[in-house]
Amino acid sequence: MDLRPDEISAILKEQIAHYEPQLSMQDVGTVVSVGDGICHIYGLTDCMAGELLDCGGVYGMAQNLEEDLVGAVLLGTDQQVREGDTVRRTGRIVEVPAGEALLGRVVDALGRPIDGKGPVAADAHRPVECPAPGILERAPVRVPLQTGIKAIDSMVPIGRGQRELIIGDRQTGKTAICLDAIKNQAGTGVLCIYVAIGQKRSTVAQIAERLAADGALGRTIIVAATASEPAPLQYLAPYAGCAMGEYFMYRGRDVLIVYDDLSKHAVAYRALSLLLHRPPGREAYPGDVFYLHARLLERAANLKDGGSLTALPVIETQAGDVSAYIPTNVISITDGQIFLESERFNMGVRPAVNPGISVSRVGGSAQSKAMKEVSGTLKLVYSQYRELQAFAQFGSDLDADTRARLAQGERIVEVLKQPQNQPLPVEKQVVILYAVVHGLLEDVPVGRIADFQAGLFAHLDAAHRGLLDTIRETGKLDEVRQELTEVIKAFRGGFLRESKGGAAWRT
Repeated sequence: MDLRPDEISAILKEQIAHYEPQLSMQDVGTVVSVGDGICHIYGLTDCMAGELLDCGGVYGMAQNLEEDLVGAVLLGTDQQVREGDTVRRTGRIVEVPAGEALLGRVVDALGRPIDGKGPVAADAHRPVECPAPGILERAPVRVPLQTGIKAIDSMVPIGRGQRELIIGDRQTGKTAICLDAIKNQAGTGVLCIYVAIGQKRSTVAQIAERLAADGALGRTIIVAATASEPAPLQYLAPYAGCAMGEYFMYRGRDVLIVYDDLSKHAVAYRALSLLLHRPPGREAYPGDVFYLHARLLERAANLKDGGSLTALPVIETQAGDVSAYIPTNVISITDGQIFLESERFNMGVRPAVNPGISVSRVGGSAQSKAMKEVSGTLKLVYSQYRELQAFAQFGSDLDADTRARLAQGERIVEVLKQPQNQPLPVEKQVVILYAVVHGLLEDVPVGRIADFQAGLFAHLDAAHRGLLDTIRETGKLDEVRQELTEVIKAFRGGFLRESKGGAAWRT
């Protein structure tokens, strides 16, 4: 195409007239020192707290904002960062992917998949640090979150939107309770998030395999920051899991999140705080270690719009010392605690719940009427039995009332025993607790309680399914009290005849 000189000059004049210089400004800094996953940067004068920084291919999170320096924690290896490297601001607070695509996946503290199943096509992203819902946005906790564990659902009930601490020494069944609670949410519409902090990789893999075998992995997100991960990622993991849960909560869904465990989380935060030269306080923890867990657990809520986030934080004690620094901090933040005793666990009483200092501050508000009725005196009778048991071992001559109390207490202990990975529906819990509270198991030998319970449940499933359905659907005992009593007595009679005569009695 031929252009005349006047056309060329007209085009040039037009381009010059409409020319707008495009300048791109970047706030950059220089690495002054790096080591142990901590990076000190000079020059980022406008950096925000919690901002994501690009440290030459490795991302970091701004923590300390000083007059001349910015202290950042590296969210990866520090071997790729050198003194003198250029650091650029991203202008974004650290965020993680969220949405339906994460269900059934195992991801790290930044939401990156580590299960070998390919990338995650996330629906959205949420900042890891987010303000907790205000008082006016919250609704009272009324709907129960059934764990399927008799000792918990009866004596220390948990409601949707509650924060219930699970505390005890190592190897007392804390994780087992959490996994049973996740399994028991099948068919309830509750989504689950399991945050593993400072655990071995093999342990996380076993948990994922167990959830998959139970059919629960498809509605669960596992966020793993294992012991081999840097302290910053262990620090970030529970906030990342909470952000993923909030995505569903603000869309009207119910979510259960487990933080396993916050003792290791506090240790990881102490490590990075000392490396950032923050002044140490009690037990070398930084002064804001209470705020560390408070701002995390306060994000659990039951919203007026219908969504909820229920938190089950886990704390590991040393020799049962619940008065230590971190345990007392988390106890004062949560709405109750389930204390697991090593002594009871080693005696075979599992779950090893201590009814004396285990408490739920929501209480009966998160129970059905049927469960509230049968469990009303259960905790008191159980606690009295433990006191009587301590005194009875020193005396041989006991009055009839004391012997009756001890006999009922022994049966309560047997009824509350429950094997791992066998959560019970609430209607079956109500039936067996009704039987033991009303003295319908007095004639059943203590050693046969487990057999009696299994046989009774099988009998009800086979011949009285409507009875169980009524208890589950109405949540009341009034309509079926007489029928339930007669069914239990009739089954007990056949069970005892079989026990004594060895007859093949059948339901």
